[in-house]
Amino acid sequence: MAFTSSIQVRTRVARKQRRSSLPRWALISVEAAVPVLLLAAWWVASAGSTNTFFPPLQRILARLGQLAATPVFWTNVGLSAGNLLLSFVLACVIGVFLGAALGLIRPLSWLVEPTIHFFRAIPPVALVPIFVSLIGFGNETRILSITIASVFPVLISTMDGIRGSEPTLEMVSRVYRIGGVDRLFSITLPAASPRILSGMQVSLITAFVVMIASEMLGSSNGLGAMTLLAQQSFAIDDMWAGVLTLGVLGYATTALFVLFRRRVLRWYIASQQQEKKS
Repeated sequence: MAFTSSIQVRTRVARKQRRSSLPRWALISVEAAVPVLLLAAWWVASAGSTNTFFPPLQRILARLGQLAATPVFWTNVGLSAGNLLLSFVLACVIGVFLGAALGLIRPLSWLVEPTIHFFRAIPPVALVPIFVSLIGFGNETRILSITIASVFPVLISTMDGIRGSEPTLEMVSRVYRIGGVDRLFSITLPAASPRILSGMQVSLITAFVVMIASEMLGSSNGLGAMTLLAQQSFAIDDMWAGVLTLGVLGYATTALFVLFRRRVLRWYIASQQQEKKS
């Protein structure tokens, strides 16, 4: 039995090694094949459709090409992407700053943390009508709504990352007499960066959802407003074109952030791979 078990274990390890030894281009090809297959299935399923609300994909793509030839379309794309990027950067800066303060100052954390968890439990989209009623329908309202809704994942992940850092790093910094600010930026935050960047990825998804909701409420600009106005005017092809554009924008921003995260955490990924090999 022991001999059989050892063979099974070695077989599983060999399979894992074979999987991990696949070239990167093959993995990217497999990842790209999934959306292509889904679009192909959509194309086939919708071909010849007479349903008003489920037009053929060929017609939707043709309409998307027509919209892409107009400057209004790219103005809406640029406005949505700009609001998303600006709000996400603000949320990351505020979240890391406050999270570091609460992670390092325990008495302050005891006072503020219950309030943070209270507001975090509120669905992010529910905050949009509150800001609209208080501030109005301007672009500043959308940026504020996206920023506040997406700041909590970064804030909480920064707090947890700083609290979960290795005590050895703290002792080494004290032995070498590294000051508070230098220790924060050269030891504490880099050690917590895997959790911080994971929180940023969650924050990006939240920011994207709130961006769409804020544009659909009392706005005439942006991809969310364009899609909603098309639905309300029964321009179904335009509505589906807007949905496809939002999907592409969401996928592109997430993919870019994943590349950025891998670039920043190269040292962490390499150490994890080394531990698995050993």
